[in-house]
Amino acid sequence: MAILELQYQHIVLNDKNVPIISGTNMKVIELVLERTAHGWSPEELHFQHPYLTLGQIHSALAYYWDHQEELDRDIERRLEFVDQVQRTAGASPLAARLKAKGLL
Repeated sequence: MAILELQYQHIVLNDKNVPIISGTNMKVIELVLERTAHGWSPEELHFQHPYLTLGQIHSALAYYWDHQEELDRDIERRLEFVDQVQRTAGASPLAARLKAKGLL
């Protein structure tokens, strides 16, 4: 009996080697961040993204769990970049006005 190794059916790597859900522009990491931030189940992710099938969602989550260390490093790198940009940009004019009015 031959054994056939299967890949992730709904996951492809784009030209920058970033895993995305096939047929969409949704990055696996974006779906994982939503699950983490909101505590959403696959069913809730499907409700929030009705253009994704549950199969696509489960495949993306499986890909994450099998590549967790690599994707977690990417998440950390992205967060560091956001922090750096925020420090460089300083406070926005809107934030300054809100702070002056005591709303922030």
